[in-house]
Amino acid sequence: MNWPLTVTTASVESTRDLAARLAPQCRAGDIVLLIGDLGAGKTAFAQGFARGLGVAGPVTSPTFALVRQYDCGPSSPVRTLIHADIYRTESLGEVEDLALAELVEDGAVALVEWGNLAAPVLGRDALDITLAPDDGEDGAEHRRLTVVGRGSWAGRAADVAAAWPEAIRTDDGATVVA
Repeated sequence: MNWPLTVTTASVESTRDLAARLAPQCRAGDIVLLIGDLGAGKTAFAQGFARGLGVAGPVTSPTFALVRQYDCGPSSPVRTLIHADIYRTESLGEVEDLALAELVEDGAVALVEWGNLAAPVLGRDALDITLAPDDGEDGAEHRRLTVVGRGSWAGRAADVAAAWPEAIRTDDGATVVA
């Protein structure tokens, strides 16, 4: 299995479900960068990801707080989810001041909305997930996710793909998850 992996979800809830199945594949120290325009589904993905780690309670985009920390459930592979939204940061220096790379060193995984803006200061080890609307003829809120692993994620494409075993391949090479 090689990068990139491309998956199309059929609804907001299926985007959450996909993220929930990916989350247990993460290890302490992992960084997941969510990339996409406003309304692309980054927060829905984050909600599902948190659910997959056993986070209790609501998960909202930390647009104004910039970073929120959530305790993960007892069966989670990590103790803490660091959820960041760096949309409102004005420089790489501000992103660096958030110390996300240091926060994940203590049994945590970081999920960063607007991750493309943070990538230069977070190092080469990241899972990049680009979300984009892919509205189908049925009027549903389809999302196309393109997933690429770098650094420590480079050899984990098969692990990520295994999180989505019921995916159906289409003629154009995309994968649709109902």
